Amino acid sequence: MNNNFKILFDYIRLLIDIPKIDQEICQEYFKPFSITKDTIIEPSGKIPEYHNFIVSGYMRNFYTNEQGLEITTDINDGPRFFTSYNHFMHKTPSNENLHCITDCELLRIKRDDVDVTAKLGITQMKYTIQVLQQQLEKNKQRAIDHTTLSAQQRYVKLQKEHPAIIQNIPLKYIASYLGINPGSLSRIRNELSN
Repeated sequence: MNNNFKILFDYIRLLIDIPKIDQEICQEYFKPFSITKDTIIEPSGKIPEYHNFIVSGYMRNFYTNEQGLEITTDINDGPRFFTSYNHFMHKTPSNENLHCITDCELLRIKRDDVDVTAKLGITQMKYTIQVLQQQLEKNKQRAIDHTTLSAQQRYVKLQKEHPAIIQNIPLKYIASYLGINPGSLSRIRNELSN
């Protein structure tokens, strides 16, 4: 088994055991894809075509607000599934861009193939529901954090729970993700390091 699929199956096993038949289906439908740093692989205004599993590298979801500012809505901190979930599942045009911050190695599956594998596999439908629930919970917690935590508390929480993001993602994207002005985030980082 290729190492990319080993990483995928190890990730899936964090939520559900994946039987051999489902592993074989994944290996048939997920396609390896390498992408270079600073590439937008799914632009806004289009229906997302792929569900991406990030084997290595860092990506973000972002949209551009009315003032022309990029607002980062999601960043990965290691291997995981990554797409504009709502638009991908409902086959609607996304308002988000999927941006490779670094060179990335992906395994991707086309939207229509997700439906095919859900019918063929034993665990895929259950797993997909769990991934979506996990994403909804994460988004809900992030919204709560934005309203109940100070800028410094949001940064400290991210630093504690997702150190890989702090170490590998440019400050401007982290600031946007946390809803903090980049200058304010620099000040917070300086205060914390003193």
